[in-house]
Amino acid sequence: MQPIPKEQVLNRVRAENPWWSTPGQIHSEYRDLKPRAYLNLLYPLVTNLGVRRAVLLMGPRRVGKTVLIHHVIQQLLKTPVDPRRICYFSVDHPIYNGLSLEQLLEYFWEASGAKDRGAPGFIFFDEIQYLKGWEIHLKALVDSQRKIRFVASGSAAAALRLKSTESGAGRFTDFLLPPLTFHEYLELKGEKNLIEVVESAEESDAGFRSPDLVALNHSFIHYLNFGGYPEVIFSPSAQADPVRFIKSDIIDKVLLRDLPSLYGIQDIQELNYLFTTLAFNTANEVSLSELASNSGVAKNTLKKYIEYLEAAFLVRVVHRIDRNCRRFRRANFFKVYLTNPSIRSALFSPIQEDDPNMGSLAETAIFSQWFHGPSQPYYARWAGGEVDMVYLDERQKPAWAVEVKWSDRFFERPEELNSLISFCLKNNVDDTLVTTRTKEGKTVVKNVHVTFIPASVYCFTVGYNHLLAKGLHAGRIGKRKRHSRSGQRRTEG
Repeated sequence: MQPIPKEQVLNRVRAENPWWSTPGQIHSEYRDLKPRAYLNLLYPLVTNLGVRRAVLLMGPRRVGKTVLIHHVIQQLLKTPVDPRRICYFSVDHPIYNGLSLEQLLEYFWEASGAKDRGAPGFIFFDEIQYLKGWEIHLKALVDSQRKIRFVASGSAAAALRLKSTESGAGRFTDFLLPPLTFHEYLELKGEKNLIEVVESAEESDAGFRSPDLVALNHSFIHYLNFGGYPEVIFSPSAQADPVRFIKSDIIDKVLLRDLPSLYGIQDIQELNYLFTTLAFNTANEVSLSELASNSGVAKNTLKKYIEYLEAAFLVRVVHRIDRNCRRFRRANFFKVYLTNPSIRSALFSPIQEDDPNMGSLAETAIFSQWFHGPSQPYYARWAGGEVDMVYLDERQKPAWAVEVKWSDRFFERPEELNSLISFCLKNNVDDTLVTTRTKEGKTVVKNVHVTFIPASVYCFTVGYNHLLAKGLHAGRIGKRKRHSRSGQRRTEG
């Protein structure tokens, strides 16, 4: 059997790095795409050479990690850095099979013709999880190549996070790229005109309103069905067959390959059944006892499976508190949300505006925006009552409560918000928020101030404000000095 000739490997390296021969140019397939807002957060992390660490870019499959890397390279090419000291490797390409990171680095020196090995440089290893023992080799490179910033990415988020924690402590900086927020979706689609800033923040808790709510809600439905993946929102063929693109190309690879190989799962059918059940019931309360009874799988096994699905960034567990905001010692009941609402449409069918499940999908979308932040709300449930979202402050007291609805009914009949109002009165919460389908306004029920905001506007606001909190936007919305229901700590002015 003949080995792959060295010159072919070198040619592949040169082909992946066109800026060596054509200054300032990345591949047109990346150059012509709008960058995600996360570029403004990742780029400073990559270029901060004062900290000797590799950057580990993690995220679910097909959320735009490779595109983001190339947009970082595009920014680097505008700096005085020698283009021949910027190198990209698609580690999953068959021609690199069996090569170590050290060997790839040697191929970089030879293919680029870079002379001074002691000068600063940037090396990007895309889909690094395909290389066995990558974490050991990458840590060694960080220690030995002090002037080079290494950036590695991978779609097997669970595997990368585990290896980063075990072997990369002190040498790796993790950076998670989640699915698209609704705010990013509108930006990429060129539909930011559907949202405008409210001049007086007193007029709206969100700080935003829509000049064309019919059009915004139409885009919101499209986001629920297809909006989590940048590639899908611009591809009519992928939208026409989400089962093939999202389920087969993304979900199945995680369930059938990533998780079994990482955790040694033998019964893949059990895992697949559990995930399908949780996806269908997104935003609904589930119990381990009921899941065990319906599936015949032991509770401890189910708990491990759910932990695996969380590590793979497919679902997120939200814990329950009681009417007095006390957490339960045993988490027998909890809610599970898809981290990306469009997963559900791929597994079953795209949802329509009047679908009975719209409430659950709208709630899932809003919670998925919260997953971009450092903390997340609970939900409250007790005999005869429930509140969808409750945020506890540092003292474990409720800072705010939100009820997510895809209906205008409670705007017309706010006195029917019995559970929400009783919870607020019980816990001295003076004002609260309820989402609607199309209505906005304010009222007072039993001395509790209730603000109504369309769910699509609120979903945009939470995603926007979490990116704002990460430093990706200029200007703050609102004036309250507390952690707001729209995902940021409000400040005066």
